[in-house]
Amino acid sequence: MNEPGYHAPDLSLVGSAHVARYRETAGAVGHEWNGAKVLLLTTTGRKTGKRRTSALIYGRDGDDYLVVASAGGAAEHPAWYLNLRTHPQAEIQVMAERLRVTARVATERERTRLWDIAIGYWPNYDVYQTRTGRMIPLVVLTPS
Repeated sequence: MNEPGYHAPDLSLVGSAHVARYRETAGAVGHEWNGAKVLLLTTTGRKTGKRRTSALIYGRDGDDYLVVASAGGAAEHPAWYLNLRTHPQAEIQVMAERLRVTARVATERERTRLWDIAIGYWPNYDVYQTRTGRMIPLVVLTPS
């Protein structure tokens, strides 16, 4: 795509392959991805109850971890986000460290400040927002 401000990422490590390499290497492969940091988020399926893991770009706000439910600007929210809405208790892996977290969507009041943090570590989020009519949720993961 030739969109102003968009920088096409290297997609040679994505999806389940990204999760597998991250786990196998305790994040030595996969934590750094296209200049951004990645964590593994494990949620509980809202319909199946099965545990599902996604590799997601993240940032920090104090002790909290920030992830963005962009799905590249798709019309629909990503499954991991819908799972968190139903089951906000989850687990993240950052490098070798595993933490239990509680997820919540950023409030309107804090969203602007947190969005600025998010585009600081992944500028494409601003482009993704122009691709969709939905407000892309910014999720705060607080260690519990």
